Amino acid sequence: MKYNKEAKPGAPDKGSRVLQLSVLFFLLCGFSFYLGGIFCSEKTRFETIDVKQITVPSAKESMAAPLQIKAVSFPECSPDYQDYTPCTDPRRWRKYGLHRLTFMERHCPPIFERKECLVPPPDGYKSPIKWPNSRDKCWYRNVPYDWINKQKSNQHWLRKEGDKFLFPGGGTMFPSGVSAYVDLMQDLIPEMKDGTIRTAIDTGCGVASWGGDLLDRGILTVSLAPRDNHEAQVQFALERGIPAILGIISTQRLPFPSKSFDMAHCSRCLIPWTEFGGIYLLEIHRILRPGGFWVLSGPPVNYEHRWRGWNTTIEEQKTDYEKLQTLLTSLCFKLYNKKDDIAVWQKLSDNSCYDKLSEPDTYPGKCDDSLEPDSAWYTPLRSCVVVPNPKHKRSSLDTIPKWPERLHVAPERISDVHGGSASALKHDDGKWKKRLQHYKKLLPALGTDKIRNVMDMNTVYGGLAAASIDDPLWVMNVVSSYATNTLPVVYDRGLIGTFHDWCEAFSTYPRTYDLLHLDGLFTAESHRCEMKYVLLEMDRILRPNGYAIIRESSYFVDAIATIAKGMRWGCRKEDTEYGIDKEKILICQKKLWYSSNQSSR
Repeated sequence: MKYNKEAKPGAPDKGSRVLQLSVLFFLLCGFSFYLGGIFCSEKTRFETIDVKQITVPSAKESMAAPLQIKAVSFPECSPDYQDYTPCTDPRRWRKYGLHRLTFMERHCPPIFERKECLVPPPDGYKSPIKWPNSRDKCWYRNVPYDWINKQKSNQHWLRKEGDKFLFPGGGTMFPSGVSAYVDLMQDLIPEMKDGTIRTAIDTGCGVASWGGDLLDRGILTVSLAPRDNHEAQVQFALERGIPAILGIISTQRLPFPSKSFDMAHCSRCLIPWTEFGGIYLLEIHRILRPGGFWVLSGPPVNYEHRWRGWNTTIEEQKTDYEKLQTLLTSLCFKLYNKKDDIAVWQKLSDNSCYDKLSEPDTYPGKCDDSLEPDSAWYTPLRSCVVVPNPKHKRSSLDTIPKWPERLHVAPERISDVHGGSASALKHDDGKWKKRLQHYKKLLPALGTDKIRNVMDMNTVYGGLAAASIDDPLWVMNVVSSYATNTLPVVYDRGLIGTFHDWCEAFSTYPRTYDLLHLDGLFTAESHRCEMKYVLLEMDRILRPNGYAIIRESSYFVDAIATIAKGMRWGCRKEDTEYGIDKEKILICQKKLWYSSNQSSR
């Protein structure tokens, strides 16, 4: 290739070189001047500090100036929002598909549709009846639903008498009463009597009479139901003081880790267990502990005597039962016992049963390693079997300690938590025992019949629930979906809980908890979740005259109190049990008020 002669590099003349050096000199001077200005204007960011000033500051020196916000006052929501459930709102169902009832799953509104108002109680709302009387009756005006009364009164779910709903303990499959039904179940499953079975889940719970009866038998049940045309199954359960949560097995996993429950129950819950490749039973298999029990009453159990009342034929019901039995066998369940309308299957503890799932063309097959067994927050259901981790030798029902011993024995799965150990659990238990003593001094209602339904909004090992185990209350232990997964430890201790992201609304009705407790939630989540919306959600789920114990960094406490005042809460600031400045406790109470748009009290 030939080059143009004029373009060929050559040595510049002396004059041009002097000019270039002069320009470079002025550029360097200007750049140095610019850098000097930056360093001088922000010299406090770069000045040398003695290491001792960082590592051993006094409490006052180490604290940033407390967060301050302007006073705010929130308006009332309209009365038709008195039972508003933001992420399961029937007003938005038409936006989602009918397939597998997807529209009933969680679908939270986008931020521009969030409500910034206070959800009012129903007209005539009263403070709930105290436990244990609440198990048998509640105020009609607190859950004013006539539909469920008219449709289910013949099945003895509940009946209205005067200004109350009464709960006689009946159900679709236990017309003689829930106690007689559970007595029969205990005859079939002796492990219900000796502390072997502690945690249970009731899918399609009705008004949670089954879970309510089990409380007296030392079994703690999560009653699960969607927001459906029964209007308020979960709301009735919580009004009675029985643990419950909104949820449905549809296209996503339930918000619980694997191997959570010792027993699962379906009493004519109308879940099509053998449809869609058995995907719903696969989810029950995932959350059920090895050695745990699945109890089914209703179609197709006892089809030989019941088929006439099911609008079907005996041949169809026989086929359905055989399909169910085949599916359960393929999932490593065995028929454990059966009598009348109740059939019980047990999930095998021996992992050798799962070896056959690796064979070609086997359905369902094993889940691969790409799906974490405990991943359960907006995690899609998959048509595969979650095989129990073989390294867990003491997590099956026959190896885990019996209740109540298991509460204070370090579970095997605590070793999966970073920093988790038996000594860490013992230290956590001691810490919460001391904290609870302090809380009871600050809030004398705690430990009495004034507080029944409690939520620990960001627990680690369930320490508050363990410390208060002898009090007449139960605790829903919430573990953030963004935090370290400690929920398996909570369940292995014989406690209950759920995953949740506090940037969204919780899966419950308004006015369902007597006490909300949080420990550094805003310190941990304020970079993701706006404080205002978290507090408005707390107001939605807290009962009028209910309490909040807010344990937080001093940086956030004043701002929280300002927002709480705008929600018509009364708060006072208290010292922690350690009396340090960097952390404070707010004791707040939500006031009872009525909508200005309602006609009467």
